[in-house]
Order: sequence, then structure tokens, then C-alpha cells
Amino acid sequence: MNTERSLTRRNFLRASGVALCLPVLESMGAGAAAPPRRRLMAIGLGLGLHAPNLIPKQAGRDYELTPYLELLKAFRNDFTVISGASHPEVDGGHSADKSYLTAAPHPGSTSFRNSESIDQLAARQIGLATRFGYLPMSDYGNSLSVSRSGVPVPGQSSPSGIFAKLFLEGRPEEKAGQIERLKEGQSVLDMVQEKTRRMQQRVSKRDNEKLDEYLTAVRETEQRLVKAEAWEQRPKPAVDYQQPKDVTQQNIIARARLMYDMAQLAIQTDSTRLITYAIGGPTEVPDIPGISEGYHNLSHHGMDEGKIKQLTVVESEHFKAFADFLGRLKATKEEDSNLLDRTMILYGSHLGNASSHNNTNMPILLAGGGFKHGQHLAFDAENNYPLPKLFVSMLQRLGLEIDAFASGTGTMTGLEFAA
Repeated sequence: MNTERSLTRRNFLRASGVALCLPVLESMGAGAAAPPRRRLMAIGLGLGLHAPNLIPKQAGRDYELTPYLELLKAFRNDFTVISGASHPEVDGGHSADKSYLTAAPHPGSTSFRNSESIDQLAARQIGLATRFGYLPMSDYGNSLSVSRSGVPVPGQSSPSGIFAKLFLEGRPEEKAGQIERLKEGQSVLDMVQEKTRRMQQRVSKRDNEKLDEYLTAVRETEQRLVKAEAWEQRPKPAVDYQQPKDVTQQNIIARARLMYDMAQLAIQTDSTRLITYAIGGPTEVPDIPGISEGYHNLSHHGMDEGKIKQLTVVESEHFKAFADFLGRLKATKEEDSNLLDRTMILYGSHLGNASSHNNTNMPILLAGGGFKHGQHLAFDAENNYPLPKLFVSMLQRLGLEIDAFASGTGTMTGLEFAA
């Protein structure tokens, strides 16, 4: 057998792509236990949250439950409430949704250039371990995810389409065609790399540095293509769930519940470990009893008691749906733990006050993920704590060796890992 021929770069990458999808087996090494699978899900409510209904007046662990937290009381020891925190120099009202997971400054300015979101950063390091490196879900098309180059990642807004992507097999000819397209993509990358290497011999040192960066991106793309081809040849997981029917934009809570179902199934089947979900609000009147105005209009309540009362009803329904999602994750065992303890969930908004388009004092809740929860971390409401430090804590919990993100260096004070 020609060993040199069999161990080509392509064959090696193919083998690596398959190996990344397998569990650690005793025959592969000394029998050391594999680290637990950890996931990250980030949820952003585009129209904010009415802070007085969420943020407790007391700091620490003995705080009195607020109306929204009362709906989550069964999980009091599974989440941490965070107040007095925001992204430094992130302003612009609604436009700050672009910076919710990136913390890129001044998203409302004409010269704004976004940076990479936490899920996309993590996907570059752990995304190859699952069939899908990440899952960007959205109620309205724009996701919370932003690529390495600062480009928005399109969101998937159809629960039916998400289910099909995760669990429905294509026809044999469709799969064969997809595999062929993936191979063609790999061949194109081969040619690109060869031409780039030849070019490196004729350009300046600075240009060579740029070409090195480009080749790194090409190699990362190649690895994803190899992984995708390996997964195309393996059956998708079977689930005890029928493909859902999509609902109208006005039926916002039914839509949210379907999206949470898709997230739970994706987590449970280990189809992905990184999920984002952008929750929107239609201008039309939502299909909720007792609501007579559009969700967006209610969020701009101007302290009108009638509007706040209706807004509270809408947001309470969102918290009920979220509570059910947490309950299902906690009830699903994984090894000696459960899916909630293995999945950190960021729940909040880029708007501290939607009525005044304020981006300070962001309402933030972190659930699950193996942290020491059951507390209210209350930082300075006037001189906000840098929220990117929370992102460093979350990325470290995923296993990434990282000490800074955006303007935040170090982990969040008061937030500790559980044993």
C-alpha cells in the first residue's frame, strides 16, 4: 500500500472531519472521560422589557420576586438576574440590536462597522463538533448573529423550516447532489490556495500577512465543507415530534413556543451547541386576549398606565413560554446532569428602556449552564458595569481560552462556576 498516497491532506481532513463528530472512545486513548457537552443560547427581545416588572429592589440572594420573576420561581436557583450593566459606548436606540451579542460601539452612526458575535466566535472553535455549527433563529429574518467580518447572519424564521433542516432527510438524489456540490467547493478551495501560495512569492511582507489571514479563512471554510460532507452521509436524528405548521406574525406567543421547541430538540439531539433567537414584535395587535394595541406601540408606553398594563400581559406571556422551555430542559437528563445545567441561556434586551430608546441598564437574565445561580447581581445604575465581561464568563464556560471580548477584559464579578 502506498502510505504517502493514502495520507494526503484531503484524506487527513476528511478523517478529521468525521472524528470530530464521534464520542471519545476508550480505544482512542487512555480511557479518560470526555468533558461534558456545554451549549450557549442567546435570546434577545427586540422591544425590551419593562424593568420594574423584572429587576428586584434587593441585591444578593434574598431578593423579593418581581412579577416576571414570580413566573420563573420554580427555577429561582437556576438563574441570575443582572442589573446596572450595559455595553460601553453602545447607543442608538433600536439600532443597538446589532450590537447585542457583539458590543460593537455606536451602532447608530453612519460609520458603524460591526464585529463578531459571541456565538460566531464560539462556532469557529467548537462548531465542527456538531452537524450544524450554529442555529440563528429569528421572528423577523434579522438574527442576533454577526460573522467574523461584521456581516449579519440571516435568521431562520420558520419553525417548520428549522425542523426540516434539523430532522428531515432529503431524497437520495438531493443528498447526492449536495455531496457533489460540497466536493466541488473543496476543489475550488484547492485551486484558490495554490494560486494564493504562488502569489505570496511575489508580494510584499505586508501583503503576505494579509494573504496569510485569507488562507486561514480558506482553511476554516475547507474544514466546514469536509465536516458537512461527512454529515451528509450520516442519517439525521429521529425525534418524537411532528413537523410543525408555521403561525402568523400576530400569534407571537405560539411562534415563540414553537421556536423554543426547535431549540430544545436541537440541544437534545446535539445537532448544534450554539443557538441565537431574536424575538420581535409586530406592529399589528398580537393575538393575546385583552390586548388592543400593537406590541411595538405598547413598548413605547410613555408611562401610560393602560399601555403598561397591556405590555405587562404580553411580556408575562413571553416569560411563561420561557419558563416552560427551562422546565423541559431541566427535566431532560444528560449523563449525571440535565440539559439546563449544560446549557447557558442569556435572556434579555439591548434596550434598557424601550419607551425612551435607552441602551443603558440592560435587562439581563442568565439561566443554566453550570453557574452558581439564585442571585441578583446589582451593579451601578448610573455608572454601568461592562456587560462584555459576562460574555467572557460564558465563553470560558464553553471551554474557550479567552480573557477578553470587545471592551470587556476578565470575567463578570460575582458570577462563579458551579462545581
